[in-house]
Amino acid sequence: MAINFGVNPKCRCLGDKIHATVKKELVNQFDHLLEQGKTLTRTNFSVSHSLGSYRTTNHLYKLSFLATTRLRSCAELPGGLNGFTHVSFQEVLDGSLNPDFLIDVIGHVVEVSHVEMISVNGKETQKISLELRDTGDVRLPMVLWGKFASDVTNAIQLLGEGRLILVLRFGKIKVWKEDRSVANAYNVSEVHLNPNMAEVEAFRHVRCIVSYFNVCYTLPNDDLGLAIVESKPRAVAAGVSEKDDFFIHTPRKTIAEMIDCRQLDV
Repeated sequence: MAINFGVNPKCRCLGDKIHATVKKELVNQFDHLLEQGKTLTRTNFSVSHSLGSYRTTNHLYKLSFLATTRLRSCAELPGGLNGFTHVSFQEVLDGSLNPDFLIDVIGHVVEVSHVEMISVNGKETQKISLELRDTGDVRLPMVLWGKFASDVTNAIQLLGEGRLILVLRFGKIKVWKEDRSVANAYNVSEVHLNPNMAEVEAFRHVRCIVSYFNVCYTLPNDDLGLAIVESKPRAVAAGVSEKDDFFIHTPRKTIAEMIDCRQLDV
């Protein structure tokens, strides 16, 4: 999970994010207390370095819940914090962003493939390929797996003549040869279609950048329809396999290195 936090509940909230983990044996202890959008204060937890290729935030550290961790409701932090910070498509495509960090994106769906059934680790899994565009008409390829694929298909069938705006939270940047795309990452990602969000309304209607030229950018008013296209080659799908990405690119540590890992209890 990623948690919004401030320096102190009684001070101004900075809206920063940090990753937090609850171990399997402690899930039952905290599951009923943790709810998306709920504001809590935490005491008695451990802090360690954030490593690996599936980091939900760019914070240097992460939190781990302990059996002695205590949670308490706090009404002093703004309830509207959602932690959504979308990146530009160009940053994804030109390699400016580190693929070890999960990202948020928002875009207008302009191309979609038919749903395919792909064998992943011996299990048949749904896959759908998309192309999104932003306000600058930059195009970003996206692949969604599992339930997300059917969710997109159902949304398109109910869409009618309107535009389909897709929000992906905690998406994974995939690199295959020189090509970059975005996909959902395990069960961490969230996909929202035409959600009721202020960011979506701003993206759909107008986005102004105050600069020397005072330029305003909007989605191109070209009534571009949704195109149904052929799926990407299987080689591309294999190249961005979540299993391969996790086991090949995630840093390894020996048991001795793990023991020596610096950890701070708070």
